[in-house]
Amino acid sequence: MKTVFRYALKYKWIIILGLILMLVELGVELIQPLFIRGVIDEGIQQNSLEKAYLYLFLMLGGSAVSFIAGIFNTYFSSYATNAFGNDLRNAIFRRIQGFSLGTLAKFNSSTLITRLTQDVLMSENLVFMGMRILLRAPLMVIGSLAMSFVVNVKLGFYLTILTPILFVFLLITAHYGARIFSRIQRRLDGINRFFQENLSAMTLIKVNNRMEYESSRFSKTAGDLRDDMIFGLRLMESILPVLLLIMNGSLLIVLYIARDLLESSSIQVGELVAVINYALRMQGGFSMFSWLIIAATRAKASADRIEEVLEAPITKYEYEDFEKTITGSSVEFKDVSFKYPNDTLMALKHISFKVEKNENFVIMGATGAGKSTLVNLIPRMYDATEGQILVDDKDIKEWNIVELREKVGYVPQSAILFTGSIYENMLWGDREAHEDSIYDSTMKAQIHDSILEFDDQYKTQVGQRGVQLSGGQKQRLSIARALVKRPAVLILDDSTSALDVSTETSLWEAIEDVEVTRIVITQKISTAKAADRILLLDEGEISAIGTHEELVRKSELYNKIVQSQSEGGSFDD
Repeated sequence: MKTVFRYALKYKWIIILGLILMLVELGVELIQPLFIRGVIDEGIQQNSLEKAYLYLFLMLGGSAVSFIAGIFNTYFSSYATNAFGNDLRNAIFRRIQGFSLGTLAKFNSSTLITRLTQDVLMSENLVFMGMRILLRAPLMVIGSLAMSFVVNVKLGFYLTILTPILFVFLLITAHYGARIFSRIQRRLDGINRFFQENLSAMTLIKVNNRMEYESSRFSKTAGDLRDDMIFGLRLMESILPVLLLIMNGSLLIVLYIARDLLESSSIQVGELVAVINYALRMQGGFSMFSWLIIAATRAKASADRIEEVLEAPITKYEYEDFEKTITGSSVEFKDVSFKYPNDTLMALKHISFKVEKNENFVIMGATGAGKSTLVNLIPRMYDATEGQILVDDKDIKEWNIVELREKVGYVPQSAILFTGSIYENMLWGDREAHEDSIYDSTMKAQIHDSILEFDDQYKTQVGQRGVQLSGGQKQRLSIARALVKRPAVLILDDSTSALDVSTETSLWEAIEDVEVTRIVITQKISTAKAADRILLLDEGEISAIGTHEELVRKSELYNKIVQSQSEGGSFDD
C-alpha cells in the first residue's frame, strides 16, 4: 500500500491541517461530558443557576467550535482526497502508456479499467475516511476510556472489562474481510472482461443465436460476484450488532455497580451521567471502526492491485528533437529468435535477412507462421530473445526508442481509428502535419475522394474505432495516417485485405515514388509479384527468400500458394 498512498504525501500539509481540525473537534467532544457533570453536580444539585448557565454556555461554545472545525476538516479532506485520486489515476495511465506489449499481455484490458476506476475510488475512500475517522475512531475510544477514569476510577474500570473481546473480534473481522474483498475485486475483473468480450463479438453472437447461452454464462459469473458480495457484507455488517452487544453489556455492568455506589454516596449523579456519555462515545468510536474496517479491507485489496501496475516494468521514453529521415532506412535481422513472455516455444527461429533502403519487401506465410511477430520486433514492441536487429546498420537497442519509432509507420491487421474527426485521426501520424501533407497522404491512400463525399468531409466524426466506416475505408485511412508520418520504414500488416484489386493497384502505384522502405505482409500473390523480394515464413522459420520468379522455381510451398490462388482458394485452406 505504500506505493499507492505515497501520492497523498504531496498534500501532507493539507492532510495535517485537516487532522489538527479533527483533533480540535474530538477534544471538544471529549470535554462535553465534563460540562454535563458540572451542570448536574455543581449547578442543579447545588442549586446554583450561575454555575449551571456557565457550563451550558461552555457546552454551546464548544459545540460551535466543534461544528466549525468539522466543516473545515471535511473541506480539506475532500480536497486532498480528490487531488490524490486524480494524481493516482494519471500515474496509472502514464505507467500503462510505458508498458511494452509483453508487459501489457500480463494484464487484460478489463482489469486495467477496473484498477483505473474502481480500485482508485476505493483508495480515495480510505484517504477521506482516514482524515475523518482513521485517528478519530481510536482516539475517541481511548480518550473516552481515559476520561471515564478521570471522572471515576471504579466506573472507568468496569467500562473497560469487555473491551479486549471487542478488539479481538475487530482484528479477526479485518483479516477475513481483506481476503473476501480481494476476491470480490477479481470477480469484478471477470465481469468487465466478460462484458467487453461480449460487446466486441455481438455480431457473431447474434448470427449464431447464442444470446441465451451468453446470458446464462453471464448470470453464473454475476452470481459468483453476488455470493461473495453477500458474504463480505454480512461479515462486515456483523460488526455493529456484536459491538452494540458488548458495549451495552459493559454499560449494564456500569449501571449495576453505580446503583450501589449511588446508594452509598460514593459517586454523584453527574459522574454517572458523564461516564454513560463516555460509554456512548466509545460505542460511536467502535461503530466508526466497522466502517473503517470495510474501507480499509477493500482499499488494501485495491491498493495491492494498483501497485502491480505501478511496479510493472516500463520502457523509458526520452523525447528530444530528432532530424527527420527523408529517405528509407535499411532493416537487418541477424540470427533472430523470439518467444513470447511465459511461452516455452520459439515463435521465430534463427531469422536472418536484410531489407535495403527503399526496397519493396513482402512477407508471406500461413496463419501463425510468425509474420506479425517479426515486424513487431522492428519498432521494439517486443525485444528479440536472441540475435540482433539493425536499422540503418545500427542496433535498434542503441537507438533512442522514440527516434526509432518515429522512423516506423505501422498499419496493423485490424485498422484502428480513434474517436474524433477524420482530420484529427490523420494528425496521429504527425501532430504538426500541414493540410497539404494530409491531403497528399489521403490521395495516395485512395481515400481522399471518399472523404469529400461525406457531408462534413475531413471534419466527419468517425466514432469509436470507426464503426460507421467500411473495412476498406478504415484500412485506407490507417494507411494515409501512416503516410502522414513520412516514415523511413512503412510496415503494412495485411492492411489491404479489404481493398478490391483496382483500388489496391492504384494505391501501390501512388506510393511507388515515395522514398520509403516498404515491408508488406500479404496473402495476395498479385501483391507479391510486384515486390523486389519475398520472404516466405513457415512455422517461425525462413522457408525461402527471393523474387517471385525465383520462388516459383525453387519453393514448393510458394508454388502451393500460387496454385491455390489461381484455383480461387486461399493459402490457409
